[in-house]
Amino acid sequence: FHPDSFKARDVNLALMEVKIDDIDPSKLDTNLYYFERFGSNELADDAGLAILADSMEQDVNRVIRKAIKTRGSFPSEQAAEKLIERHRTAGDTLLIVTATNAFVTAPIAERLGVPHLIATEPERIDGRYTGNVAGIPSFQDGKVRRLDTWLAQHGKDLAGSSFYSDSHNDIALLEVVERPVAVDPDPQLDAYARDRGWPVISLRA
Repeated sequence: FHPDSFKARDVNLALMEVKIDDIDPSKLDTNLYYFERFGSNELADDAGLAILADSMEQDVNRVIRKAIKTRGSFPSEQAAEKLIERHRTAGDTLLIVTATNAFVTAPIAERLGVPHLIATEPERIDGRYTGNVAGIPSFQDGKVRRLDTWLAQHGKDLAGSSFYSDSHNDIALLEVVERPVAVDPDPQLDAYARDRGWPVISLRA
C-alpha cells in the first residue's frame, strides 16, 4: 500500500472469494436459490421474481444467518478459516470479492470476520428492486474495475496482494494481484494456473 501511514511491504491485501454454491439451496429455502440468481442479473426479465425479491431482503438475511449459526463446519470451511486467520494474524487487509449479491454474502463475510466486501448490488428504484444490477456487476473484469475503485477510495494498492479463487471467471483479477492462488480450481483455471506456475492448492483435504 502507499497511503502516508503504510509501506508496501507492511501489509498485504488478501482477497477471499466466497461461493454461495457452498450452501445447498434445497436445505435453506427455494426462494433464496432464485434470489441469488436474481442478484446476478440472470432473472432480470422476470417481473414476478423482481416483485418477489422486493419482499425478501430481511428473509434472505434471516435464512442465511440461521443456516450459518446452526450448520456444522465442513473440513473445507475449517481450512479456509485457518487460511483467513493466517492473513489476519499477518496484519493483512481482508476483502471478499464476489459476483453474488451483497445481502446474501454480507452475513457470510460477517461470519468469517472479513470486514470488507465487494459484491454485486441489485438495482433499487423508489425502494423496489428492478431485477437489474446497480453499477458494475462484480463479475469477470467487472471485479477488477470494482476493486480499482475500492482501492482508490481506501488509499491502498495491490502491493503484496493475494487472491484465492476456484473459477476461471476470476482470471482477470488473478492476473492483477501479486500472488494469484487457484483453490480447488475448475478445469479451465487449473490448466491456466499450472501453465503460469501459479500455486494450486486444495482446502478439501
